[in-house]
Amino acid sequence: MPTALAPAGPKTSTTITTAMGVQVAAVLPLFLFGGLAVQVADELGMSVSAIGWVSGAYFAVSAITTVPSGRLVDQFGALVTARIAVGLSASALLGIAAFAHDPIVLTVFLILCAPANGLGQLASNTVLTEWAPEKHRGLLFGAKQASVPLCIMIGGLSVPVVALTLGWRWAFVFGAALVLLALVPLAGLGRPAVRPKNKDARSFDAPLMLFAVATCLGACAATPIGSFLTTYTVHVGGSESYAGLVLTVGGIAGILGRTGFGAVADYRKGGEFAVITFMLLGGAAGLATYLFALPWLLPFGTVAAYALGWAWPGLMNHAVTKRYPDAPALATSVTQTGIFLGGAVGPIGFGLIVDHAGWPAGWIAAIAAMAASALFIVAGGIAVRRAAH
Repeated sequence: MPTALAPAGPKTSTTITTAMGVQVAAVLPLFLFGGLAVQVADELGMSVSAIGWVSGAYFAVSAITTVPSGRLVDQFGALVTARIAVGLSASALLGIAAFAHDPIVLTVFLILCAPANGLGQLASNTVLTEWAPEKHRGLLFGAKQASVPLCIMIGGLSVPVVALTLGWRWAFVFGAALVLLALVPLAGLGRPAVRPKNKDARSFDAPLMLFAVATCLGACAATPIGSFLTTYTVHVGGSESYAGLVLTVGGIAGILGRTGFGAVADYRKGGEFAVITFMLLGGAAGLATYLFALPWLLPFGTVAAYALGWAWPGLMNHAVTKRYPDAPALATSVTQTGIFLGGAVGPIGFGLIVDHAGWPAGWIAAIAAMAASALFIVAGGIAVRRAAH
């Protein structure tokens, strides 16, 4: 049951703008940090592994708070929880800009806004489940999830446009202003109202657990890209500006991939898990090009990594909400927890591997995790078909 609305409901443009705005607000703090990692690390004296620990701590807190966030969204509605998420993210971005003069303070602010990640993403999923036209829902889920690579693109562009001119702190100030803009379309969805509980809602079963493992492995492979790509590009001989542009290219590819594959889901009307398997394998192939350590090759591998290997979350959310329509936020919180756990383990593990065994070992581990994720998607798809018979 949607929150209180005018009888006709909001326009589709308002619905998708709201979902995308809340999604951006939910994830921008971490990806802005990832895009500005070179400048932030230089000023605060952080090593490669320290960047991984900060990102990992953020995702760990996100993972711990995601299932409770799903229950809150299903109970109190998307609009209340979305506003909380926007407030947390904006406060953290401004706090980092003003007070993060050592790695500990930076980490504290990112941890404090980490619950906004789950709240915002699950609230935006619920907005689409309740108000998006069903025939275009795959496309809209993809477009909403494209907000994540949009944040990666913003992080990449912030390097040459802001960080290398005004300083990286101003990038966080501008990021806070962008996050607060999400409150504008939220007002167009109506007044918040408490959603009734559905005690019989199905949200946990064996296929969902398999998909959670798959999302964990996929995120474990993909999240180090956003956190380390600019650092790796400079390491292999690219300039800081070029590193930001490579990340921007990845963000654009991710936007096109997530939106395009969402449209494919609407056209096919099924088979989402087979498509996700293909995407993960293609992303692993893109990551493999990083092993050549050639600056000119990085944009090509990054396009494949983001347009395929990290473009599946929207399609996954679409498939899960189709299977669990009575509790969309709670059900997607399970697979989202997998993503956040992978986001915690991925950057930390990758940073430690790079510090002790070098960059090639780190990328090989990421490739292996992405391929394993594809296998668990296959297993989950088989379990779904068996449960249907």
